[in-house]
Formats: sequence, C-alpha cells, structure tokens
Amino acid sequence: MFLENSINPLLQNGWIEVICGSMFSGKTEELIRRLKRAEIAKQKVEIFKPATDNRYDENDVVSHNTTSISATVVPAAANIRILADTCDVVGIDEAQFFDDGIVKVCNDLANKGIRVIVAGLDMDFKGQPFGPMPALMATAEYVTKVHAICTKTGNLAHYSHRKNNDENLVVLGESDAYEPLSRSAFNKIMQPTKKEN
Repeated sequence: MFLENSINPLLQNGWIEVICGSMFSGKTEELIRRLKRAEIAKQKVEIFKPATDNRYDENDVVSHNTTSISATVVPAAANIRILADTCDVVGIDEAQFFDDGIVKVCNDLANKGIRVIVAGLDMDFKGQPFGPMPALMATAEYVTKVHAICTKTGNLAHYSHRKNNDENLVVLGESDAYEPLSRSAFNKIMQPTKKEN
C-alpha cells in the first residue's frame, strides 16, 4: 500500500509509521487494521495506550466504529520501551497524550529493528501542532494523514473543533464535544466576531 521494498533487505532495520489526522478520521481504525495484519502474519505484536484515554474501554484500544484490540495501558512513554523489548511490531494509540519521551522511545525501538506504528491527533482543538506528534512525524519513515468529513461543508476535514468553551488542552470527548471541520469552516468559527462601524 505505502511501504516501498527495501533495497537491501539484509540491512533492513525497524521503522516508524505515523497515522495522523483529526478526530473521526479513522486513525485508530487504521492502526488496528495494520496491527491485526501483523498478528495474522504471526508477528509478535504489542499495543499501548496512555492511561488518560479511557473513553471506550479501560484496557482495549477502540475506534469510533467500535473495532477493538487488546492493549496495555501505560502511564508514561518510558514504560513502553521496557514492555516492548521483544516485539516485532509495536502499536501506540493516542500518541499526542504521551510525554515528549515518546519520540526517543519510538526511535530506540525502530533502531532495534522493531516496526513502530503510532496513531494520534496532529493538531489540538485550536489548530496547533499537538504534543510530540510533530517530532514523531518528522522522524518517521512513513506518515499517513487521514481525513474526516467536515460536518459543515462536506469537504475533507482535518481540524478537530471543540464545541464547548473549555480551554484545557486535554478534554476527552466524542461527537458531543468535538466535530471535524475543513479549513474554511474552522477559520470561520475561530475568527473573532468583527464589530461593525
């Protein structure tokens, strides 16, 4: 699909794949699809999620369409390095919620020959780069940006608009709290109301 053949398979090391986009774009669904294919191939797979993400299930990684896969909940990125040491493939969901140490952990695992697949929001609710995601995208060999459909225009959406006035960076929620918007719809909502003279 997106992975090129290695020129010298004898020197093939691990790599990092990042799946990013807005809320409701299918990031977790794509992560689960790739991990399940690795399991079918009899590779040793381990999936991690941050302790802060308990929206659908305390332990499993669950997509918005309820596809799920068993995961290990970790409080910090450093725990992943210890638990993933003997894996062939490591999956990490909601990477934006991890500390900045996640970038070094992913690179260390890839350098040991492990395929690392990371999913997360690339932008926060204000349209700003989110946590460690920009650094992960910069160091990854493969970046896949997936899109939702804008609830206002029907165009491709890549912004996650928060529908309430909560200014905290991390607010867990679903369609009750967030909606995917296109650039034009997001900018229209985010622009301050102009006073007429």
